[in-house]
Amino acid sequence: MKWIEVKIKTSTEAIEAVANILYEVGVGGVVIEDPNDLIFTEESAIWDDIEESVLEQKYGEAIVKAYLPESEDLLDRIELIKENVERIPLYDLDKGSGEVTTSEVFEEDWENSWKKYYKPKKVGKKIVVKPSWESYTAAEEEIIIELDPGMAFGTGTHETTMLCLQNLEKYVQTDSTVFDIGCGSGILSIAAAKLGASKVIGIDIDDVAVMTSQKNVLENHVEDIVEIKKGNLMDVVDEKADVIVSNIIAEIIIEMAADVTYFLKEDGVFIASGIILEKVDPVLRALEENGLQTVIVDKMGEWASIVSRVKGE
Repeated sequence: MKWIEVKIKTSTEAIEAVANILYEVGVGGVVIEDPNDLIFTEESAIWDDIEESVLEQKYGEAIVKAYLPESEDLLDRIELIKENVERIPLYDLDKGSGEVTTSEVFEEDWENSWKKYYKPKKVGKKIVVKPSWESYTAAEEEIIIELDPGMAFGTGTHETTMLCLQNLEKYVQTDSTVFDIGCGSGILSIAAAKLGASKVIGIDIDDVAVMTSQKNVLENHVEDIVEIKKGNLMDVVDEKADVIVSNIIAEIIIEMAADVTYFLKEDGVFIASGIILEKVDPVLRALEENGLQTVIVDKMGEWASIVSRVKGE
């Protein structure tokens, strides 16, 4: 089967916005190459696995790629992508060059070429994310999450996801109830279950995200703990959680701040990530204005996560 690869050059801060644009035209998922996230040392085990083009791109623009099957409306969908990328500055984001290019790729070539970049990676004190085709012997107390991104979603090793995983390790307790808002691939829901939560609800508005999360939940054998729902927090949940985690973008977190306290138990925590560093202060203000007290701000690369609690009386 022949696919069209759509490649968009953009800034680090606009990665999530570009990804959303692609999801809105029906792509199954995105591949992100942000050279500013790559850290190389002489001992790096992955040096030889990185394409020269990515090395040359270091400190340049990020690239967001997606794949669309050939169809009658393909040209219309590509044109819509271009139009929406041009609108990114309206949301107070730097779109970078915003260059949109396309090329043909055959599925059988793609299926094998990307696998060499995806290796088991430890992303917290306990959590290791690995693809199904890689062998890995878990050390004592390590938690393995098996996740095959394919054409659909990332590997869970982007800074925003890593920050969430690290905070889930801190705050998920035995018998915790956890809500994962914007669950994407389901990695955070799966992690919460494997960390001891007794109930996890993953929520996403995207059909593909819901389907992919459900598949990954089954493959990680946590279906008795994790339920994936389509919709938004206010529409599909009528209970309270010990932990709410959301790895989206700053603008949506600011919108959520007004409602999230209604869904948190006493002493519950809200873990918010996907926040570009320049947006940390507005998010902090929104949380504070809506009755949430900041516990800690963690930073990694160009990104931050904020952990907050409902203010005491």
